[in-house]
Amino acid sequence: MQHLTPIIVLLFLSFFAGGCATSVEDAKYITISQASNFELRDYPPQIIAETEVEGSLEDAGDKAFKKLFDYISGENQSRENISMTSPVTQKPSSEKIEMTTPVGQERTAGGWMVSFMMPASYTLETLPIPDNPDVRLRQIPARRMASVRYSGTWSEKRYLQYLQDLESWIAKNGFRILGEPVWARYNPPFTPWFMRRNEILIPVDSEEK
Repeated sequence: MQHLTPIIVLLFLSFFAGGCATSVEDAKYITISQASNFELRDYPPQIIAETEVEGSLEDAGDKAFKKLFDYISGENQSRENISMTSPVTQKPSSEKIEMTTPVGQERTAGGWMVSFMMPASYTLETLPIPDNPDVRLRQIPARRMASVRYSGTWSEKRYLQYLQDLESWIAKNGFRILGEPVWARYNPPFTPWFMRRNEILIPVDSEEK
């Protein structure tokens, strides 16, 4: 397994200012089983807004963040439904979308695909259309993920350490890996290292052994 791709990177910057952190919606999931800091989870279908950028692992998130953040901050065309009155009007307007976690970063042939998860209240039909053609909307099907949770710094060394632990746990429990690992960070950069929530998730088969 390639340990560095794809990786989910959560880059929460300015939107946490002014008390926004308490209103951020996390990805919903059902915990199937748990052992220490390991979990087996079922995630429902999710809708993401994504954009592809070039660059290194460290630079890709910063490059893509502004495009995606601008989209949820109003750089979009909202199709407004108007009640049946006389006259009936319909006009494009910008719509702000609440920030959610996780934000994803995934390796592609041309670089990195970075994504924001959309709030559960939206569908592909009700999400406003991005003004920027580089931002695309896509639905991810339901999936089962094995996860390990840890706190501390965001170093590659710690990532690889916990990735190895998670792969060992998966093998011990007889699950079959279906895809590459994802790395999830749930806190802004200014969060003290000992308070950070970090996770690595790997898609596995849905049959428990």
